[in-house]
Amino acid sequence: MKGPAVAVEDITRVFEPRRKRDTRVVALDRVSLDIPLGEIHGLLGPNGAGKTTLVKILSTVLVPTSGRARVLGHDVVAEARAVRPVIGIVFGGERGLYWRLTGRQNLEYWGALYKLSGSRTKSRAQELLERVGLTDRADERVETYSRGMKQRLHLARGLVGDAKVLFLDEPTTGMDPIAAREFRSLIGELKGEGRTILLATHDLVEAETVCDRVTLIDRGTILATESPRTLGHVISRFQRIDVEGAPPELLERLRALTGVASVSVADGAARIEVAEEGTTGSVLKLLVDAGVTSVKTSLPSLEEVYVHLIGDRGLDI
Repeated sequence: MKGPAVAVEDITRVFEPRRKRDTRVVALDRVSLDIPLGEIHGLLGPNGAGKTTLVKILSTVLVPTSGRARVLGHDVVAEARAVRPVIGIVFGGERGLYWRLTGRQNLEYWGALYKLSGSRTKSRAQELLERVGLTDRADERVETYSRGMKQRLHLARGLVGDAKVLFLDEPTTGMDPIAAREFRSLIGELKGEGRTILLATHDLVEAETVCDRVTLIDRGTILATESPRTLGHVISRFQRIDVEGAPPELLERLRALTGVASVSVADGAARIEVAEEGTTGSVLKLLVDAGVTSVKTSLPSLEEVYVHLIGDRGLDI
């Protein structure tokens, strides 16, 4: 097909108060986003940013208040029946699995919901159990599984219908580092098969490790969309300047300079944080004119981008 795999146009979702003491909540505010075919796209933001609301709209679980969204060219409201067979949803935590059933029985149950034939359901379940490394525990109850095993089963469940577009909502929540790394490796394999993946997360490492592009979202509003590597340019005005050999009186002049956020000193070296575009040039001129030769500038990491734009609410590193 031509066009993006996922197209979101001015989506707004408002939750109106049901009781007098409730408040009106704007979960999404005119959100627009395109995700090309075959891309792993990160939706990065703190808890309550609107990530899950957008995933629910795209997966036809929730209707937007206004705006339009399409998945593989199908409108998620008007053509919901065409959308559902081509998507898979993987939630974090322990929702969506039947603990008293075995891993195999869970997958066979979902295969029946996708209206696969009996023989195809069994073969598909076996394929997916092998894919996610659960063959040895396939016939044990899910209640005996570790958190990492449950998440791998979640991923298998999301692939039962051979989804072309996957929505992963905080998929590694609660996983230990090794299990999370294995899960991210599986996500990379799925991209290699040409699948499109929207990964909603507040984990910076996850976004930086697996995503082709990242969209920062906070309070229902998109702040920026970039690749993890170049996202720092969005706030290049927050550059850092590390210097050695700057005399105290020069550092005091720099502290008073408009656009300088802070000047910190440790072990004879100083770090100058700027907060306005164009300030870096003024700082460098003062340093060079004063004869300082040990100077290094650097852009912020993805973690620092997140903190500058969103703050430290819900930050997970």
